[in-house]
Amino acid sequence: MTKFGLQIPNFSFGGPDSEIFDKVVELAQTAEQTGFDSVWVMDHFYQLPPLGGPDMPMLESYTILGALGARTERVKLGALVGGVTYRNPAHVAKAATTLDVITGGRAICGLGAAWFDVEHKGLGWDFPPAGERLSRLDEAVQICKAMFTEESPSFDGKYYQIKNARNVPRPIQSGGIPIMVGGGGEKRTLRTVARYADMCNLFGDAETLHHKFDVLRRHCEDAGRPYEEITRSRLATMVLTDSAEQTEATNKMLASLPASRASAAFNVGSEKEILTQIDELEAAGVQYFIFNMPLSSAEMVRRAGEMLHGR
Repeated sequence: MTKFGLQIPNFSFGGPDSEIFDKVVELAQTAEQTGFDSVWVMDHFYQLPPLGGPDMPMLESYTILGALGARTERVKLGALVGGVTYRNPAHVAKAATTLDVITGGRAICGLGAAWFDVEHKGLGWDFPPAGERLSRLDEAVQICKAMFTEESPSFDGKYYQIKNARNVPRPIQSGGIPIMVGGGGEKRTLRTVARYADMCNLFGDAETLHHKFDVLRRHCEDAGRPYEEITRSRLATMVLTDSAEQTEATNKMLASLPASRASAAFNVGSEKEILTQIDELEAAGVQYFIFNMPLSSAEMVRRAGEMLHGR
């Protein structure tokens, strides 16, 4: 069964900072009411340049997820995805487990290699080369998985170590908290997914994703793991339009952006057009669609939810 998630990528709502949380709750509750399976936030400390950059509001991911857990009842909650450079992985496991307890078993643990060098420099975090970040990601996924599923695991890696690690209380979810890995690197990231993760999250159009999923399948074969054990998700920005002219203008604007590939990063069009695009991506192997709708209101989230869950 195809599932849909909503990512909340920004906290700029045009009012005072004291109203930010209420607006986030409104978006999350609207997503829940209209059938979205999950709600996600970015794990960044500076807002990204396309959404205004460091001067715009940004809330810490696990703090806001815990608060949303107390204000929602059904949706799963996670960071899409947690940068491995920001926290010790045992700390991540503890935060995700706390979220799981708060929500009665609705946490998803998102992990990625991190990439936004500006916030690392600004806030004093080390930003190792890409190869080291990928190695750290591989170790972090193993540690989180062990702490979710074992009573007192130990792990002796190059970058991270735990010894008889205690994680009490235990996750509520039977079998441990699902781990999502974000990123589509074919040699290392997808290999880490195949060996240890429960979900992968990718960007891309149907052709790209079909190829990436074939790569993932081969990694699963090498690891001796059933490919279908891994949930395959895609993140994109949805722009619902009200006319052919608006769709054309939006696509033209997106095509003018540097290095933009509208079909890979965006879904633009009327309800009918968006659903056709989803059908094509489903045929390529996508099982779980996560959409963000920057600067959209709760009314637009409701419109999207009703469209997606009326298909």
